[in-house]
Amino acid sequence: MNQQREISVTSGWVVMPVTITIFAVAVALFVWFVFSAVDAERAGGVPNFYLLLASLLTLGLGIFSCFGYFTLQPNEARVLILFGAYRGTVHTSGWHWTNPFTSKLRISLRSRNLNGEKLKVNDKRGNPIEIAVVVVWRVEDTAQACFDVDNFEEYVTVQSESAVRHLANCYAYDHAEEGETTLRSGVEEVSAVLRDELQDRVAKAGVRVEEARLTHLAYAPEIAGAMLRRQQAEAIIDARQKIVHGAVSMVEMALSDLAEKDVVQLDEERKATMVSNLLVVLCGETEAQPVINTGTLYA
Repeated sequence: MNQQREISVTSGWVVMPVTITIFAVAVALFVWFVFSAVDAERAGGVPNFYLLLASLLTLGLGIFSCFGYFTLQPNEARVLILFGAYRGTVHTSGWHWTNPFTSKLRISLRSRNLNGEKLKVNDKRGNPIEIAVVVVWRVEDTAQACFDVDNFEEYVTVQSESAVRHLANCYAYDHAEEGETTLRSGVEEVSAVLRDELQDRVAKAGVRVEEARLTHLAYAPEIAGAMLRRQQAEAIIDARQKIVHGAVSMVEMALSDLAEKDVVQLDEERKATMVSNLLVVLCGETEAQPVINTGTLYA
């Protein structure tokens, strides 16, 4: 595994006068050659082609030195490779110059977003679901990103998909046992687990995962209708339980107040009838129609 080495290179502003001087010398040699050629023609001699050759070589040296210049913006890096050997990484922003034979690979250190596609996977209970995530990541070690994997961007994409599939297989979509985390109820915990697992997977590429969150979570279309009916049935059952619990509490309170204030004396049979009537009124879905008894209580 490669390790990043930060190095410093020469400022471009320092080398620029040298490059200008080289071009000036090339021009001066060429002018010298021209004048010498004119003088030689007048004298019937041969021009000094060594001056032309020196001018061309000096011009080539100046052009070659220009390939050593490069610029860096903030949160950018250049990986320097000389004849196949890793020399180091430059992080300092600005205008720089290095050996023109050196290959300079540009890598952005800025945070990037990976908006994953919707994946159809099975949850812990085997139910087909659709899931998608967004991952915020950035390059932390440029040497590992360049040399330890073939294409670090594609590597992060593939590993993200693999981590999401594994995550979905470890958690149920919903309706788990008491205290069990699900994909719907434990969003924060699931996101933390996804981030940690993805970090372990992409550490080889010198990448740091800053955040990973679910952006889409739903049942697959083939079972969405059945699961919706189940959710509706469970919602109705929960609502009924609350209604019955409230009705029983109200009946208990009514009987207790009647007995405490001695409003009326009821035997067990009349209490049962009263409880039945109150439960029908309180738990019924439609409004109850009262029947007024004009006789005695025991008629």
